[in-house]
Amino acid sequence: MVIPLFPRRDERRHCPSSAAGQGFTLIELLVVLAIVATLLTLAVPRYFKSVENSKDAVLMENLRTTRETIDKYYGDTGRYPDKLEDLVEKKYLRALPYDPITSSTETWLIVPPENAEKEDGPKGKVYDIKSGAPGNSHDGTPYTEF
Repeated sequence: MVIPLFPRRDERRHCPSSAAGQGFTLIELLVVLAIVATLLTLAVPRYFKSVENSKDAVLMENLRTTRETIDKYYGDTGRYPDKLEDLVEKKYLRALPYDPITSSTETWLIVPPENAEKEDGPKGKVYDIKSGAPGNSHDGTPYTEF
């Protein structure tokens, strides 16, 4: 007896196994949705925690790079910049540093040098920068103390 690979349309209607393969039952869909919901309850909190950790890491790296650049500017010119834009204008930085916590380049807190005047002229106005973001990082340190 030869069994055809693709039965004709009228033969498929009479096959008892083809009716069960037509779709999913409500119970099957509910089980799949319950599994997906369980996986999401495990994955989503970890995802948001990793996003916060990455923002902290980007902030710390931007601060480190900018502080290093301010030191290089001081080493080259003998004075600190008057504003952060001076670092961009003189090509020490490509762009102003980005604060990922506040999503801005304008919220930096500028720390001036302690002795702003020296005998041969002003030392500049930007000795250090800190984040102006409110709140604390994931380890409890305030953002303004980074």
